[in-house]
Amino acid sequence: MITIDGVTKKFKQVVAVNNISLEVKPGEIFGLVGPDGAGKTTMIRMLTGIMEATSGSINVLGSADLEQVKSRLGYVPQKFSLCGDLTVMENIWVMGSLYGESNERIDTLASEILGFTKLLPFKDRLADNLSGGMKQKLALAAGLMHKPEIYFLDEPTTGVDPVSRREFWQMLYKLNKEGTTIFVSTPYMDEAEFCTRVAFMHNGVITTCDSPQALRKKYPYKIIELATPAKDIKKVLASLPILDINAFGTKYHLVVEDFETAVAGVKEVLGKTDIPIISLKQIEPNLEDVFVLLSKEVS
Repeated sequence: MITIDGVTKKFKQVVAVNNISLEVKPGEIFGLVGPDGAGKTTMIRMLTGIMEATSGSINVLGSADLEQVKSRLGYVPQKFSLCGDLTVMENIWVMGSLYGESNERIDTLASEILGFTKLLPFKDRLADNLSGGMKQKLALAAGLMHKPEIYFLDEPTTGVDPVSRREFWQMLYKLNKEGTTIFVSTPYMDEAEFCTRVAFMHNGVITTCDSPQALRKKYPYKIIELATPAKDIKKVLASLPILDINAFGTKYHLVVEDFETAVAGVKEVLGKTDIPIISLKQIEPNLEDVFVLLSKEVS
């Protein structure tokens, strides 16, 4: 459905995307995951025909000429780009008209899609007066007015509250079950868990691509989860054979090779310094553990 072969994009001396090759299969929820500035937006703009690659080839829906397949693609950009001084329904009508739908067809689709996105009660509200989460739902609804086969979404939940994020992903799951292939970029590791496959992008390069389950299984170290009120825990545990320490909310993930030795050392050091241990246990690595490691390997 999507084939990317050796694609590079340069902006003068800056290489935003560097020799990327990927394949996205029909029916996938494919996640392009990475920090800000990784090249995710540039990649999506090339896949949707907004921007041309400097080198390499892109094939979408069986065509290398993206102009020929644009009508079969949906796209939600990173920044809300609909008309703020139009109502929800007026924005939907504008999008339907741009895609050449008849008035009768727009009426039918508008009711269906606004119902699907739970925006029907707000159809007469100005877009500028919507919350961040509702604006993203409107952007999603507008992009569905022509029933796209592939839906590209560029960090669609950035700045959106947790409840709206969850609702948004529920909508994406429903679209996917109805046959739409989803290609989504996100900086959030918890959203990467929702994808069929994820590719981690860093400094314009894809460092790995696999299912979330496979990536976690490949993680080469053990993770100890430590809950303690201590603030400068890295300094306190600096003498121990711990490869890395990363904060996760109120807890720490300690990356180690030997679990038993590390646990014994942590108990000894914290005991001597009178730092309380609320909990200390081995846990399975999550995708954030995986991507922290990958980021350090390519830095």
